[in-house]
Amino acid sequence: MPSIINSAIYKLIKRAEKYDKEHLVKTFVDVGPLLTLLKSADHQIIYGRRGTGKTHALRFLEGELNKKNSVSIYLDMRNIGSNGGIYSDNTLSVPERATRLLIDTFSVIHEQILYYVLNNDEVYDLSKFGPVLDELVDSISEIEVIGNLEVEETNNNENSVKENFGFSASLKDLSLNFGIENNDKTGSTRRQKVSGARRHRVHFTTVNSIFTKIVRLLEGKDIWILLDEWAEIPLDLQPYLSDLLRRTLFPIQGITIKIGAIEKRTNFKVDMPNSYIGIETGADISTSLNLDEFMVFDNDAVKSKEFFQNLLFNHINEFLVEGGYTHFNKDLFLNSAFTQNAAFEELVRASEGVPRDAINIVLHAAIKADQNKISIPNIRTAARNWFTTDKQKAISSKQEANLLLRWIIDEVIGQRNSRAFLISSDLEDELIEYLYDNRVIHLIKQNISSKDNPGERYNVYAIDYGTYVHLINTTDEPRGLFYAETENGEELVEVPINDYRSIRRSILNLNEFYNSSAFLNLN
Repeated sequence: MPSIINSAIYKLIKRAEKYDKEHLVKTFVDVGPLLTLLKSADHQIIYGRRGTGKTHALRFLEGELNKKNSVSIYLDMRNIGSNGGIYSDNTLSVPERATRLLIDTFSVIHEQILYYVLNNDEVYDLSKFGPVLDELVDSISEIEVIGNLEVEETNNNENSVKENFGFSASLKDLSLNFGIENNDKTGSTRRQKVSGARRHRVHFTTVNSIFTKIVRLLEGKDIWILLDEWAEIPLDLQPYLSDLLRRTLFPIQGITIKIGAIEKRTNFKVDMPNSYIGIETGADISTSLNLDEFMVFDNDAVKSKEFFQNLLFNHINEFLVEGGYTHFNKDLFLNSAFTQNAAFEELVRASEGVPRDAINIVLHAAIKADQNKISIPNIRTAARNWFTTDKQKAISSKQEANLLLRWIIDEVIGQRNSRAFLISSDLEDELIEYLYDNRVIHLIKQNISSKDNPGERYNVYAIDYGTYVHLINTTDEPRGLFYAETENGEELVEVPINDYRSIRRSILNLNEFYNSSAFLNLN
């Protein structure tokens, strides 16, 4: 029996886009109010680190919309344009790169609407849709950026770059106006000077009018545009695509926009004198979801275990059914796959609320188990290997982040014998955000306070299970989440609450790291 389960586990695919739409619909796991919020017609940003399920959620939503016969348009922003790398080509001006991004994005939207109409030609009059879609093609191709470009590079080991453009945003036109002056030493061997005027323009009101016509021709069917992998758009271009969406599509009743993004890798708005370009979250787009907040083991163990049980069963049972095994239910699956319930709980703990990590860890654990049920040692070995080969490898290229992680491990696990730390909620630290994005630390509680420091709020970060799993069952094993003074005196807390008498011992002072000789020697 275990070999049957393990054989099914071997078939797990790590990324949601590798599955077909039908499989994604069948294997989606709702948690809390996620599905209800996701199905609302409000424009939304769905935040989440890589691996938390943004793609799966958007693909599931696409399938549900297709069942309701709505028009769903899914865009993977990594694949927009014939050459996505051109958007990151810094030898091209921001206006030129932004222009191409806008055209490519709306061209895909146009193509998918056209595809939908052609596949439903028995319902829709192509003679009415054709001219309107032609208008859309014409409008998105008429782009005008006004400004002068000057690029100058010399071969004296100094690089001087000057860029001046004109850019303003109005209800009709999009243009750019800013200046960049950068002097830096470089090994450039080119000398080049280009100057001239470039003109492109986006007619916001025209595009808005055309989409309004399209919605009317669809006769009551809503258009849902799902933009996935938003973080793949260069940060300096994100506000311009945001602005185009806000001005052309947001106001139209019958069109809903959902954006899958990584919170710390987004730049939805750039401020202008007396105005802004882009989307103002909380005003232009009223709601957002954060998938990281739905599945944290230390916040709600019961909910987290239930989610991961459903996640694994839904995925693996599909392969069991294909193999002719139809008698499994969720409980039988767990009993057949794991040596004991504690082994499954160890998997949930090791996953730290990240579905992709859970799938990878159980896959490697099943390989270790071979013909046997998956045991706690299998989970621990797999978690350590996954951390070493994936997460540690990802941050090794950034020396400062790697050094900070080692310092945190030494301070928190080595010195305090715990596995979590607190930093001020107001603190914005690039390296902390980098570690968080790469899933080696995990935000598990926000805005907790203590009576000995009223008014100050702290966030709780847990260190990834893979960093300390090798210490389990040794004298160096972390004994709890973090130290806090409660009504019972100072103790190791496992489930964080909002208020404590004191949390001073668990607060991490990052200035100590930045003033350390190890960090200073890097710079």
